[in-house]
Amino acid sequence: PTIPKFLCYHNRMIVFRAALQLLLIFLELIFSASIAIYAVSMLYSQLKGAPYVPSNQKETEELLKLAGLKPKQLMIELGSGDGRVLRTAVKNFGVVGIGIDVNPVLNWWARYLAKRQKLSNINFISKNIFDFDLSKADVIYLFLMPELIEKLENKFNKEIKPKTQVISHGFEIKYW
Repeated sequence: PTIPKFLCYHNRMIVFRAALQLLLIFLELIFSASIAIYAVSMLYSQLKGAPYVPSNQKETEELLKLAGLKPKQLMIELGSGDGRVLRTAVKNFGVVGIGIDVNPVLNWWARYLAKRQKLSNINFISKNIFDFDLSKADVIYLFLMPELIEKLENKFNKEIKPKTQVISHGFEIKYW
């Protein structure tokens, strides 16, 4: 016996709805996992010494203009987050940029944004800022908490050249 056409259609709709429900469940799981990974990475940044706080774009542009950056200078950003300061410096002033951040999720995002902007001469490294050599830097930019800045002072004294420009956004470097 042949199956009536309406039953075939009905069976296909049941299969389609079940597949759609499975797809939606899968997408919800991916979304939930993404949120969890992001939250854990932000907590990790906080525990390592500096929470992720994005810089204001207008302030960033003004600050970089005042810095008098020149093309081909090596600019290192400590605690680079999503890389907006470094990306702006590379785009507007032609510096070579290296962003250092302990958070691999933010570094991945910064790389993605730099690629989307078609920026070259920029790299983001997942590393503790205390483990990165600063001796070749012409400019160092940081937007870190005062306690972390204080811990960096010995590193600055040992590693950076006398003419290296250090820009601390938000907090002063007390003894340097």
